[in-house]
Amino acid sequence: MEGTELATKEPTPGAKADQDADQTVLMSGKPLHRFVRKEPRCLGIVILIFGCAELLMGFHLSPEDFSTSNFIFIPFWQGILFSVCGILSIYTELHPSKKMVTVCLAMYVVSLIGIVVSIGFRSHCISFSSYRAHYHYYYDDDDDDAHNWRTIRMQQLHSVESVLLTCSLFVFWLLVFLSAVASYALKSTRTQVIVQHVPPPRSDTASN
Repeated sequence: MEGTELATKEPTPGAKADQDADQTVLMSGKPLHRFVRKEPRCLGIVILIFGCAELLMGFHLSPEDFSTSNFIFIPFWQGILFSVCGILSIYTELHPSKKMVTVCLAMYVVSLIGIVVSIGFRSHCISFSSYRAHYHYYYDDDDDDAHNWRTIRMQQLHSVESVLLTCSLFVFWLLVFLSAVASYALKSTRTQVIVQHVPPPRSDTASN
């Protein structure tokens, strides 16, 4: 009789599968998992690569005497911001929590403000270098090698700043997307109500 009672209490494979499916649906409906489903780890890897590129170009631009974005150390602090955002996005997908999503959202907003500053200053540097190159090419009569090298160097720096500006614009839209998803997830957690149906325990009819 005791063996029969124990057998009735063990869940069947079908019931266990139904419980696992219900748990999967429940977890996928949580707002934080909506953020994870957008794959912030992949986007974080892309942002991290751009951050490393910014840091490397900062070391390359540091010895230059011309007006570049390194004048206010944009490649260094923006590279650090991008790297931190990328690392946090990767970590948050692996270990999702409301606290980590909040930290990510804060870093996204700070990085967006930094990108706005860098876009303004880099646009100024690009326009100024274009003016200098145009002036030296058309109005300067020196034909020495030093003058030619200076003009070529300014054109190279103009190209580098243009590439960095384009990368900043690309990361800007990635961070806007991640900020919107993170903000929506955090907003949904405040009003979320999860209803889970728990079946009543089976009666021990076999023991009677």
